[in-house]
Amino acid sequence: MNKIYIPEGYRPVLDAYDTQRAIAFIKSTFQEEFSGALNLKRVSAPLFVTEDSGLNDNLSGVERPVSFDVPAVNNYAQVVHSLAKWKRLALKRYGFSVGNGLYTDMNAIRRDEELDNIHSIYVDQWDWEKIITPQNRNLDYLKLIVNAIVKAICNTNDRLHVRFPQLITKLDPQVTFITTQELEDLYPDLTGSEREKAFVREHRTACIMQIGEKLRSGKPHDGRAPDYDDWQLNCDIFFWNDVLDRALEISSMGIRVDADSLDRQLTVAGCNDRRELPFHKMLLNNELPLTIGGGIGQSRLAMLMMGCAHIGEVQSSIWDQNTLDTCEKAGIPLL
Repeated sequence: MNKIYIPEGYRPVLDAYDTQRAIAFIKSTFQEEFSGALNLKRVSAPLFVTEDSGLNDNLSGVERPVSFDVPAVNNYAQVVHSLAKWKRLALKRYGFSVGNGLYTDMNAIRRDEELDNIHSIYVDQWDWEKIITPQNRNLDYLKLIVNAIVKAICNTNDRLHVRFPQLITKLDPQVTFITTQELEDLYPDLTGSEREKAFVREHRTACIMQIGEKLRSGKPHDGRAPDYDDWQLNCDIFFWNDVLDRALEISSMGIRVDADSLDRQLTVAGCNDRRELPFHKMLLNNELPLTIGGGIGQSRLAMLMMGCAHIGEVQSSIWDQNTLDTCEKAGIPLL
C-alpha cells in the first residue's frame, strides 16, 4: 500500500528554477568533498549486468530485478539493484591499490518498492568502494570512514547555505554509534524501524551497525544480502529529518565479506547455490581485494538538505494517482 504524508503547513522553500540549481550544487559539491575525503576516483558503471554473472545485488532477497533478453549475446540481463559486487571486481580489473577507491553514479529500478515520501522505484545514489588491508577489517575503521562521510555531508550542507541562504536545514556532525543488538536491548518492544526512529530522534545523526544476523529476539534488525557486507562490520547512516519527523537513512555501507565471512553467511542464509557463480568463486578463492564500500542516496541527500517533503520534488519518477492528487492539492510540485 502506497503512503504519503503531508507535513502541516508545508511549502517548498525554493521555486522550480532554484530547485534544479540547488540539486546540481549539492551533487557537484558533495562529490568534491566526499571523493577528496576518501581518496576516490570517478569511474563509469553499468546500468545492467547479465543474469548469470552473480553481480547483481540481491538486497534483502525478495526484490525482483527488472530482466530482459538480449538476443545479440544470447543471454538475459538485469537492471542493477546496486553495484555492491561490480565495484569490487572493478577495483581488481582497473588495478587500484590499497588506500585508493572509486565512486560512480548508480541508477537503478526497484520495481517492488512501496511508494511514499522517501521511496521511489527509481534509485539514484553514489556507489563507492575502497581497497583496505586485513588490519582495517574492524569496527574502529568502519567508524573512521563513517565520520569522514558525515563530515563531507555536513560540509556540503554548510556550503549550500552560503549559496542558498533561504535553506535552513541544520545537520549534526556528531555521530552516535550503536549496534543492532544494543538497539534491541534499548527498545525491546519496538520494531526495527521504530527503534531507528526513537534513537535518531534523540541523537540526530546516528550509525546503526551489525545488520543481518539474528538478534537475541530471534529476528534480524533488517534484511541484508549475505554476499557483500560482513554482517559484523556493516552499518546504516541516519540523519533526523525535521520536515518529515522521521529518521532518514542516507547510506547503507560496510566492510565487505572476505572468504571466511562469505562462506559462513551463505550457509546461514541458505544461499549455497551462489558458490558456483563467477564472482562468488573469486571471493571464496581470495582472488579479489579486501574492500569497504556503500551507497549514498543522491535524491535523499538533496531532499534532506533542501527541506523537501517528498522525494519527487528532487527526482523524476512514476507515482500512483493518490500521490499525484495529494501533492497537487498540497502545492507540492513533483518533477
